[in-house]
Amino acid sequence: MPSVTAGRLCPKGIFVAPRMSQYRHESERIMEILARTGAVIEKMSIDEAYLDVSGILPGATSDDELIPPSIKLAREIKETILRERQLTATIGIASNKLIAKLASDFNKPDGLTLVPERDKVLFLRPMSVRAIHGVGKVTEQILNHAGIRTVGDLQDYSGDLRKIIGSFGPTLKQYSMGEDRRALETDTETKSISSEETFRSDTSDKRRMRDCLRDQAAEISAELKETNLGAHTVQVKIRYSDFTTLTRQISLEEPMTEAEEIFRLGCFLLAREKLADRPVRLLGLGVSGLGESIVRQLRLNLSA
Repeated sequence: MPSVTAGRLCPKGIFVAPRMSQYRHESERIMEILARTGAVIEKMSIDEAYLDVSGILPGATSDDELIPPSIKLAREIKETILRERQLTATIGIASNKLIAKLASDFNKPDGLTLVPERDKVLFLRPMSVRAIHGVGKVTEQILNHAGIRTVGDLQDYSGDLRKIIGSFGPTLKQYSMGEDRRALETDTETKSISSEETFRSDTSDKRRMRDCLRDQAAEISAELKETNLGAHTVQVKIRYSDFTTLTRQISLEEPMTEAEEIFRLGCFLLAREKLADRPVRLLGLGVSGLGESIVRQLRLNLSA
């Protein structure tokens, strides 16, 4: 939750500055522990990753044969993280990313959940449609309006989902049956950095929007500097009460890292495109076109 939202919901709260450098340090150490397993790794965020262990479990050729060594490896990973970093970890074991992610949400903060291939349909059945990868608030509302509220409803639906939600329909049907063919993506290069704020109620308060953009710019700038990156493009994202979503961007020749510069360009885009002339539900700021940061030097020509 963004600090702006937390401060509004809890005005008497005591806010402690985050130690992002420490969090990233711990993340790197934990990723090193995962790398020791020899598994293929897709890092999703500072505290989440997928592991494909099918290539490091000798003698296992079927899903049933993979279960015992997978559980053993998961327990070893959890024990190692606790011993070396004094942190707990929650692991979900399944045959694909969709089910593994949902399994990892069980029994936090120190859980281990296995979903065998034969049980995946039943595992999904009672869940809300919102739990499925790719289903956001708008899609959930459309499905609910059609009488589809749970994944079980999706599984039982005999009509053409494309008539309800368009081209995503066939993929959503596959997901509802626990089928996910997405491979792990091992390219760890950062392509963009962004931050979003969903307001508790729609707002037309431009000062509030500027304060939000300023906080977001500071967050983005800190991450750029931490990773020694500069951005060539700034983008703002606006969502209105009817869920209409607009994005606008501007690019510069020189890479930028400073919060004030990112903030000013965000405000410029809002004003130029008149995006804040109606109540806003969500406001986002992001940067892309990332590359190595360039340190600018000021040359002084001194003469006696």
